[in-house]
Amino acid sequence: MTTAYAQRRVAPAPPAPRRSPAGPVLAVLWGGAAAVIALWWHDTGSVVGTAGWLTGAGRIAGLLCGYACAVLVGLMARVPLLERRIGADRVTRWHARAGRYTVCLLVAHVVLILLGYAAQDGSSFLAEALTVVLDYPEMLKATAGTVILFAVGIVSARAVRRRVAHEFWYYLHLLTYAAVFLAFGHQLALGSDFTGNATAQAAWYALYLGVAALVVWFRILAPVRLNLRHRLRVDSVHREAPGVYSVVIGGRRLDEMDVRPGQFLRWRFLTEGMRWTSSPYSLSAPPRPDLLRITVKALGDHSAAVSLLRPGTRVWAEGPYGALTADRQTSHKSLLIAGGAGITPLRALFETLPGDVTLLYRARSNEDLALGGELEAVARWRGAKVLYALNGPRGRRPDLSAPSLRAAVPDLDAHDVYLCGPHGFARDVYEALRTAGVPDSRIHHESFEL
Repeated sequence: MTTAYAQRRVAPAPPAPRRSPAGPVLAVLWGGAAAVIALWWHDTGSVVGTAGWLTGAGRIAGLLCGYACAVLVGLMARVPLLERRIGADRVTRWHARAGRYTVCLLVAHVVLILLGYAAQDGSSFLAEALTVVLDYPEMLKATAGTVILFAVGIVSARAVRRRVAHEFWYYLHLLTYAAVFLAFGHQLALGSDFTGNATAQAAWYALYLGVAALVVWFRILAPVRLNLRHRLRVDSVHREAPGVYSVVIGGRRLDEMDVRPGQFLRWRFLTEGMRWTSSPYSLSAPPRPDLLRITVKALGDHSAAVSLLRPGTRVWAEGPYGALTADRQTSHKSLLIAGGAGITPLRALFETLPGDVTLLYRARSNEDLALGGELEAVARWRGAKVLYALNGPRGRRPDLSAPSLRAAVPDLDAHDVYLCGPHGFARDVYEALRTAGVPDSRIHHESFEL
């Protein structure tokens, strides 16, 4: 299989590095939050008494929560500027952090507003809550949206998410769209900052409709267009190592997909037991005009079932995503460090990355070296080096400390380092690289641990 798939190519000259738009994007997002606070400031006169302070604080929390809901959804609309230039992993971490902020702001808004109203009316907190929910316009829908957001927040907590099935977490997460829709009406109906302020209302509508348009286009229409255009199907499946299988996927005009070495797509195999799960797998070889290849390690029920796929199985794909590409390169020397299944995107980069390239591959044993024959062949024709870090006697782990890395690659600090592997492995190697003097700007990695 490796001989049939591999294409020998000449690595191009290093490109000019592309600057990440992360800074400008964050500036725009924080600027939006500042504009929301400015809206409250403009529409608020003097604040008097306990009830006034509580209600004012609740209004600020509510405005920021409404803005954060739009940001939360926009970050996961899979906009190419974010997914391919900043990196899907980084955007996912922003989304997770924004989700925590949103839930905290929601709690603050509900509690502070109800306390303020209760102090103003001289009633109890519970009585005021019942009055607001049952008698105020749009509040029944807003309450339903609040309950959904709380449920999503609880299930998304790290300790809970580890204990629930991915499919349950994913489909409950999709209810965030319903929660935002249900809560939107009460913001304009009850928000004193919007009442009688046509400009603020228009801006709020523009924000939410703009985010909705991004979701519809990039999460629905773009994937439909991609799959209708390319008609992906499983071509063949091959065993690479114990529990590791490569899936070769064929289709029409695949060169027009604009997928690059180092990137991944979200794959859904339309067969029994797999059609309801979409999983991110990186290309494990440079894309060909007629074939793509992914290599999957069996780490769960879905990934283990990949070995049972049959030729002709239809495939639904979304992407490409990820920023672990040659665009990050700043030097003509590169070190690729792979741990376990992290070899998949680095295998594709090893063949195509410009300049002098060294690959360091961490695995338990020789038997676990997936794609080893291909790596050796690529190293020979392009004059690159492959280094292996295998367990020693009695399972002793290899030394990947800063001194060891500098001994293996003497001019380490002059290299770009591409790092991919399990979260703990990537964290330890990252710290060793920083200790060895590699600048943070030259360490390129993607991690999908939330």
